[in-house]
Amino acid sequence: MLITNDQEPVTTIAEPPRRIVGLRPNQLSVYHHPARFRVVVAGRRFGKSQLALVEMLRAAATPNSRIWYVGPSYDQAKRILWDRLKAITRPHWAGKPSETELTVRMNTGSQISLRGTDRPDSIRGNGLDFAVMDEYASMHPSAWSKVLRPALSDRLGRALFLGTPQGSNHFYDLYKKALADPQWGTFQFTTSQGGNVPPEELASAAIDLDPESFRQEFEAAFTSAAMNRVYYGFDPVSNVQAVQYDPYIPLVWSLDFNINPMCMLLMQRSDDTVYVLDEIIIKPDANTELACQAFHKRARALNPNRMQVEIYGDASGNQRRTSSVNTDWTIIKNFLGQFPTLYHPTFHLPKANPAVRDRINCVNTRLRNTAGDARLFVDPKCRELIKDLEQVSWALDANDRPSSNIDKSDGDRTHSSDALGYYVSEAFPMRGSVGPNASGRIV
Repeated sequence: MLITNDQEPVTTIAEPPRRIVGLRPNQLSVYHHPARFRVVVAGRRFGKSQLALVEMLRAAATPNSRIWYVGPSYDQAKRILWDRLKAITRPHWAGKPSETELTVRMNTGSQISLRGTDRPDSIRGNGLDFAVMDEYASMHPSAWSKVLRPALSDRLGRALFLGTPQGSNHFYDLYKKALADPQWGTFQFTTSQGGNVPPEELASAAIDLDPESFRQEFEAAFTSAAMNRVYYGFDPVSNVQAVQYDPYIPLVWSLDFNINPMCMLLMQRSDDTVYVLDEIIIKPDANTELACQAFHKRARALNPNRMQVEIYGDASGNQRRTSSVNTDWTIIKNFLGQFPTLYHPTFHLPKANPAVRDRINCVNTRLRNTAGDARLFVDPKCRELIKDLEQVSWALDANDRPSSNIDKSDGDRTHSSDALGYYVSEAFPMRGSVGPNASGRIV
């Protein structure tokens, strides 16, 4: 028996470990709903991953079942669920899980596999008994209509859609369609209704976040006020002002390693407020050596004395460049190392870039929080960054509505704002202590 609370046992694989307990009342309402297809719209940290695990274990109790958990990307699915899936299924393995296929084979003859829609070939095939589609708003809708839905047909398989809203996109369409179909089950829960995030943390998030982000991320609202503008928190009246360099505060250097153009920002931070002093745009045919020289010239103009430099940027800088045996970050370290009396550098190098959506939420939160306060100011001479904040938009889907992808049709756009986002999302992550399996970040 899988005990989901003190009163209500749920039959599944015999005697699974008790550490998988934890379905709360609202999650249980989803679990017990009889519909073949169910759609759950929920705020962040509602407990969607735990619900997915328990649902897949129930499906695996039926002998010889084929079960998939599908995320927007293969890496994301692995990061979120693989270790947890192995831990809770260990007593029932038929053999050692496949690390290359992300598949657990159970002693019932069933298989549970993790997949990502960024690898189309991995989600093709027939004969699925149960599929969980997590963060469906971030997937292309064809992953369901053209791939997974047909795969469920021959065995009358079931599906569970999980996700947080992302504007009025295809997830919204699916939810509306499901509401009107008695054969489907629909649910909409706020983060608070999940019972995993303390009220004081939600109150803090309401202060920290911009209004649209809070409603979307924590109240599970399909917001449309921002339309297709990415940085809807930006107001040129509130966020653009002359910024002065303070020699007593570290200089922040953040880079986007695009080739044409390569964009860098020089910033400073005071408490929880960011000041963008200047931008450096190099094109065409930029390279990291030129970027270092441009930074050196601009930094010396700001302060001829020794300065502390905090360095942030694109995780792709960890990859080797075609023009060098060194990575971008190694080139920068070597360059600054030539000037030990001028620079005291500290590198903040991520292993991977944050999710685009999370990075953008962090920037919008600095631009304007729920109280209407601006905590990010841009000097008027940063013309390209200002254009980005005003003009970058979401790409439109086949129905001319905003999708989950940024429009990159203009080669000059997105790069300065990316450099800003790499710094802001690292320096001001959206955090929260939300249970035993929490990563430390709500978003």
